[in-house]
Amino acid sequence: MNTQDKIFKQIGKMEDFAFDEKVAQVFDNMVARSVPFYSEIQRLQADLIMDFLPAESAVLCDLGCSTGTTLAHIAAHPRCPASARLIGYDNSEPMLDRARAKLAEQLSAETVTFICADLSALPELPACHVIILNWTLQFVRPIQREHLLKNTYAALRPGGILLVSEKILANDAALNRPYINQYLHFKSTHSGYTDAENRRKREALENVLVPYRLDENLALLERVGFKRIDTYFRWLNFACMIAVKG
Repeated sequence: MNTQDKIFKQIGKMEDFAFDEKVAQVFDNMVARSVPFYSEIQRLQADLIMDFLPAESAVLCDLGCSTGTTLAHIAAHPRCPASARLIGYDNSEPMLDRARAKLAEQLSAETVTFICADLSALPELPACHVIILNWTLQFVRPIQREHLLKNTYAALRPGGILLVSEKILANDAALNRPYINQYLHFKSTHSGYTDAENRRKREALENVLVPYRLDENLALLERVGFKRIDTYFRWLNFACMIAVKG
């Protein structure tokens, strides 16, 4: 059930944003209304992934899988290999509860697994062909991001890919304000959020979501070992990157 997000209609002192039960209940609606072209990115990403999954023994890890929407798109893709092993990691049990319900059939068939783990202290990742970080790295403390990406690089097989979707800052700082204004306009006109809701959510995320510039994200990917990197989708202050392990 896609419950309507009304969390930031409340009036009163705002607490820092957390992926708790309250957010988990409305998360699918929240992210679909908050990320421009969310459905198109999910479709495009699933199509792209199929070009990198082998027919046999394919392994994919979704780090920060939340309610399992991305894994559901991949599992349902007509070109997804029947033997593919899909693993979702998240540190929020309320989110994982909804992911388990969404992919109950795949869980029963043991093609999907969910693991509760914090991305700053992940268990060793299996050797895999695809790793996904969808709007997740921005919630990892900056000092821990390079370590996390080193782990993803080490786990990927040669020719494997890392997909990173992030909210970003403009490389030209003077463009941040007009980009943000356009984004707020998008949320008001296309998603139905009020100015008050947008303000309260921004306050709640201020100490939790720390975006990098696009060039900082690309440099970080280069530092951990990726040589082939591209931006396959961008909308103002949102970007999707692909990094291929040589």
